[in-house]
Amino acid sequence: MTDQRPTVTTLAAGIARVSWDPALQTLDFLGAVALVQPAVEAALTDHHRVETLVSVDDEAAQRIATWSGLRREGVLRGVADGDDRIVYARLATDAPVSDPHGFRSLLNSFLPRKRAISQVLIRDDADRVLLCQLTYKQDWDLPGGVVEVGESPELAAIREVKEELGLDVSSNGLLLTDWLPPWGGWDDALCLVFDGGRQAAEVEIVRQEREIRAAEFCTIEQVRERAADFTARRIESALRSTGSSYTESGG
Repeated sequence: MTDQRPTVTTLAAGIARVSWDPALQTLDFLGAVALVQPAVEAALTDHHRVETLVSVDDEAAQRIATWSGLRREGVLRGVADGDDRIVYARLATDAPVSDPHGFRSLLNSFLPRKRAISQVLIRDDADRVLLCQLTYKQDWDLPGGVVEVGESPELAAIREVKEELGLDVSSNGLLLTDWLPPWGGWDDALCLVFDGGRQAAEVEIVRQEREIRAAEFCTIEQVRERAADFTARRIESALRSTGSSYTESGG
């Protein structure tokens, strides 16, 4: 049993790393946690941070690290013979896992987080749709952008239109929720399309030149010509929506 006990190594002043032999994981799960968790707590008596590195392929070790009170922080790429390692850590100032806030923070550190994108559908009196030609990609898209951490998706949509086009718009509610599958190096995401109402065709637009090359009201035929196919499908679905609808990749 002795050789299965975790090892604690001081990496720098106040920082320790806990590690364990793979043989420890042959114990039952609770038995393994019963060895690692006290080692973490003991290390925190004279260190302000205790961490461990776990292989991205080692699910058993990931569970042991988590239920020993270590929060997932991120992935170090190529650090161990070219392999990736997940960083788990606990600070002396972290709320204990027995505390509801500490337990929620622990769960929050490893549960999936999905990117959200907010866009606004703005039409003129001829039912043309306002599209933006972006500086960082070839195809045109609706005004909008990524929702910031802790930001309301609806407020994000209004903010992005103001920043990108200098337009003050109000949201008339959610038209469409569109799931975007992983694509071209991007993880999957949810795209929320809000109804931005109508604007006069000659409305003054002040472009954010760093991101917006041009902005025009477009017919649905122009939307299909200028936008990516999944964007065109999303816009057509939003135009058909009479309330909150759901699509995947626009269709």
